Amino acid sequence: MKYVALLSGGKDSCYNLLHCAKNGHELVAAASLGPEQGKEELDSYLYQTVGQDAIEFVGRALDVPLYRRVISGAAVEQGGEYGGRDPAQSGGVHGDETEDLYELLSNVKAHHSDVQGVSVGAILSNYQRVRVEHVCRRLGLTPLCYLWQRDQEELLSEMIQAGMEAILIKVAGIGLTAKHLGKTLAEMQTLLLKLNRLYGSHVCGEGGEYETLTLDCPLFKHRIQLDEVETVVHSDNDFATVAYLRVKKASLQPKPTANLDNIIVPSVLLEPFSEIRDLLSSSPPPNPEVGSVDSQEVIPAGSSHRRIGNWVAVANVQRDLGTASSDMTLEDEMRECFGKLKECLSQYGLTLSNCTNINVFLSSMDLFARVNAVYATYFGTSPPARACVAVDLPSPIRVRLDCIAFAESAPTARQALHVQGLSYWAPANIGPYSQAIVADERVFISGQIGLIPSNLTLPSPQSLAFETALSFQHVHRVVEALKSNSGGGWDGHCQGIVYWLAHADHIPAVREASAHFEGDANAPVLFVAVSELPKGALVEKQVLLHTGQYDVEDDDGSIVRRSVVPIYEKGEYSFYNKQDKQARWEMSRFHGVSSKVAMLCIGGGNPHLPNQLRVISVLRDLRSEALSVRLFYNVSRPEAASVAITFLQNEGPFPVTPIPCRNVSSRNGDDWDYAILAICTRDDSL
Repeated sequence: MKYVALLSGGKDSCYNLLHCAKNGHELVAAASLGPEQGKEELDSYLYQTVGQDAIEFVGRALDVPLYRRVISGAAVEQGGEYGGRDPAQSGGVHGDETEDLYELLSNVKAHHSDVQGVSVGAILSNYQRVRVEHVCRRLGLTPLCYLWQRDQEELLSEMIQAGMEAILIKVAGIGLTAKHLGKTLAEMQTLLLKLNRLYGSHVCGEGGEYETLTLDCPLFKHRIQLDEVETVVHSDNDFATVAYLRVKKASLQPKPTANLDNIIVPSVLLEPFSEIRDLLSSSPPPNPEVGSVDSQEVIPAGSSHRRIGNWVAVANVQRDLGTASSDMTLEDEMRECFGKLKECLSQYGLTLSNCTNINVFLSSMDLFARVNAVYATYFGTSPPARACVAVDLPSPIRVRLDCIAFAESAPTARQALHVQGLSYWAPANIGPYSQAIVADERVFISGQIGLIPSNLTLPSPQSLAFETALSFQHVHRVVEALKSNSGGGWDGHCQGIVYWLAHADHIPAVREASAHFEGDANAPVLFVAVSELPKGALVEKQVLLHTGQYDVEDDDGSIVRRSVVPIYEKGEYSFYNKQDKQARWEMSRFHGVSSKVAMLCIGGGNPHLPNQLRVISVLRDLRSEALSVRLFYNVSRPEAASVAITFLQNEGPFPVTPIPCRNVSSRNGDDWDYAILAICTRDDSL
């Protein structure tokens, strides 16, 4: 695609251009924001403003038009989100410096209507990423962020190897002084690594330790030569000197044509995930399966909902079959579903902006684009996490939803990771859902399919091994980014995992991968085959995780944060033949923390089995603790699922969403009649 370079003149913004070129994108313009005339630097939360006296030379060295704008706004909105979650209030914030970027890129689009992307050199700053992506979304532009979440030591080495000549133009970190100004990255590499080891300084200056000016890179048509500079010292003390170079005179020098041969593109898969690919590399192709399956409804029509503490669940949201027109459009069906969802949430004083996770079940993936277009109108900034799969819904139902929402006491009680830029990290969510939502230490991770992050395509030729390994890696990287975003300090423990598969024949292979992966070891795991996954994927991994953190009141009344590890339990039952296990259960719970996930798998066609199992803890506590229940049932055995529904309705007011599947399996059992997966909590205020 054609793109504009968002330039600071520093190493990151210029090095990202090399990766844009490496990925086939075409640079047509550059854009930069800076202080007004007479000011050399601003205390901006968002932009690098030092070195702006040389930015014209960077634009000329790239040989593209440079568009500039003065920063007139300030950091009005300083939180982790920018813009409102309500789509009606999801625009810009008046007076914020982010709006200067909006005006700048709007001007670029006015002159270059074919621009589709924006190069952004962000490595670690969520503050910067969130705001740039917000502007790009409003302008219909795709952020190109190939440095995002890269290892900084590797990046610095790669920049030097690629022929980047960038000098330190500002220092403001421990161990750096005015004498280091004007030094190249190659000259500073050893010291920067040492400062990282001694003090935890960011190797690439992500903590503001230093800033750079790029004098040459392989995309430059000319090299920049600084003919006259002046050192300006803001402060000089024992802890950290703050000083910068003022460029008084510069010129462009001819240079030989360079190439991109030395640009290192990171491997799509890293260990241990490449090991998962290798483990499954000999997986056989699936047997042909039927295109559609007749499905019978196993639950009375109508949504159900429940509140426990600050959590609210709404289940089985679908069109009203009693009064709805048979020729209802798909768009109207979606609007009816969301109308019901909003009505249920409003009974607890909540809105769609409180949603943490929504599951969308479609009768066919052919409907996805139209459904997504309507879905997007209901969310603004930081939309909920989501999984979307096609299942064999009973006609004429085409859409079914379930939802979990959190009644937060303050906006900061809910944290979103919604990365929308193309990168090497994990797939961008260029749409109305976040990679993950964190609320009350629970982490809802959107279903991850095996897309290649840099281009959002599935591996070709299609490969179960490759897709499975990528889905594992994506989940891992989302969790690691969340840790970085929140300041770290927590490990994260999977409490419930669902593997959605397009073919039942692939369940043994994915189960083997799960058994091989340490992160899956102590959580209930379910493997379900459905009719189709997004983009024709073979596998999708959906995870519910807990940070392992909780707050307790100390003896002096202060709040202390502590860590806890979940307890994993499992068991099996048989009432006819002890060799034929008719029920297996798994559970992840904590001591002292209300988060719990319970899974019960039933087989053998025994209609009395659920009642006989009341003695086990998984079912015994459902009445008081089950917030949301998903019933995965084999679509060819609806009678067994009806038994489960009757049992659940008799036990308590559970919000139950029935999910027709073509196969339901667990880590120690195949082809169950159905599985009950319950997300549980307690009201700790009682």
